Amino acid sequence: MNKVAYIECPTGVAGDMFLGALIDAGVPWDYLQDNLAKLGISAEYQLKQAKVHRNSQLATKVYVQLLTSTKHSDHHHHHFPARHLPEIQQIITTASLSERVTDWSLKIFQQLAIAEGSVHGISPDKVHFHEVGATDAIIDIVGTCLGLDWLDIDHLYCSSMPTGGGTVKAAHGILAVPVPAVLELWKLRGVPVYDNGIKKELVTPTGAAIATTLVRDFGSPPAMTIEKIGLGAGSRDLPIPNILRLWIGTATQPEQTNKFIQETITVLETQIDDLNPQIIAYTCERLLEVGALDVFSQAITMKKSRLGTLLTVICHPTEAEICQEIIFQETSTLGIRERNQSRSILHREVQSVETKYGVVKVKIASWREADKQKLINIKPEYEDCANLARQHNIPWQDIEKAVMDAFKS
Repeated sequence: MNKVAYIECPTGVAGDMFLGALIDAGVPWDYLQDNLAKLGISAEYQLKQAKVHRNSQLATKVYVQLLTSTKHSDHHHHHFPARHLPEIQQIITTASLSERVTDWSLKIFQQLAIAEGSVHGISPDKVHFHEVGATDAIIDIVGTCLGLDWLDIDHLYCSSMPTGGGTVKAAHGILAVPVPAVLELWKLRGVPVYDNGIKKELVTPTGAAIATTLVRDFGSPPAMTIEKIGLGAGSRDLPIPNILRLWIGTATQPEQTNKFIQETITVLETQIDDLNPQIIAYTCERLLEVGALDVFSQAITMKKSRLGTLLTVICHPTEAEICQEIIFQETSTLGIRERNQSRSILHREVQSVETKYGVVKVKIASWREADKQKLINIKPEYEDCANLARQHNIPWQDIEKAVMDAFKS
C-alpha cells in the first residue's frame, strides 16, 4: 500500500520546520549533510540541529547558519550574491542527486519563481531572488526533498494554512503578512486558509512553495495508519506550540480507484496569421522552458482564406498565466482561449540502464492493477541514445536495441 505523509501546521510552514520534522521522523543527519554537500555551496553555510521545547513540547530545530552575515534587530542580512532561477537550476541539476529529488527541487523553485514573477510583473527566469533564493532557502528546499525521498513518501497531504498577520521586513521593504508571494502561491493552488489569531509571519515563501508544489491535497488527513510522527520546531515561541507535525504512515484506502492517474490540465489556444514562423518556433521553446507539458502548431485557413497557424499549449493550471504572458509577449495575437480538462495518464518513472556502450535513462510507464503496477511501455531517452550513437559511430537503433536487451535481462 502507498506510503503517505500529512503535514499538520497550526502555526504555519517554513523550510526549517520541514527539515526539523523530517530529521525528527528518522532521516539520518549524515545522509542529509552528505547529499547537501553535493550542491557545491558548503562554504556558504553551516547546518546544525538541536532538541528544543515549544510550550513544553519537545521538537527538533534545524538551523541553517550562513557563514557571512550581519544582524540588525530581528533580521539577518546575508552578503551573498542574489541568484536568479537559471543559476539555482544549474546548482541543482549538477549536484548528482537522485532523479526524484532533482525533479521535486526544480519544480519547487519553478513554482516559487512563477509566483514571484507574477507579483513583480516579470518572467520567472528574470526573478531576482532575495531571501527566497538565498543559500538557506536552497538548503531548505533540497533538504526537504532529500528527506521525503529517504522516507519513500508516495503522496503528501497538508492541513489548511493559517494566514498570520502584521508586517515583516523584506528586501522590498516593509510587507504586509501574508507576503505577496505566499498569497500568490495560495491562489495558484487554491489552498484553504484561516485566521488562528496569531499576528506574525507564519507561512514563509519557501514553506509555501514546498507545500503547494508537492502536496496532493489540502484539508483533512487522508485515511491512514500512523506509523511515526516527526516534530519540527519553528524559531519563535507563540501562544500555541510552534511545531509542524509530520504524520507518516500507510494509506488504508486505495489512492487510485481506476488504473490511471487523473489530473487537471489547462489548454491554451490562439490563431496567428501575421507572424514570422521563426518566432513561432522560438515561442514554443520558451513555453517548454517555463514548464508547459506540450506545445504544438497546426497550419490552418482563417477568415478571408488567409493561411495561419493554430498554436496550442498544454500545461498545468499553475503555469497557465506565465504561458499566456509569453504568448502575448512573443506573438501578435490579441486573445487566447483557455479551458481546463481532465486527463488520464500512466504512472511514469525513470531508471538508468547500463549497456556496453554506456548508461541510458529509460522512461517506464505503467498502470495499476490490483495492488501492483503493470508495465505498459518502455522508452529509452532519445538524447542519451543519440549521444552514444555519435560517440561510438553506430546506428541509433543499435543503441536502442542494446538498452532494451539490458533492461529485459
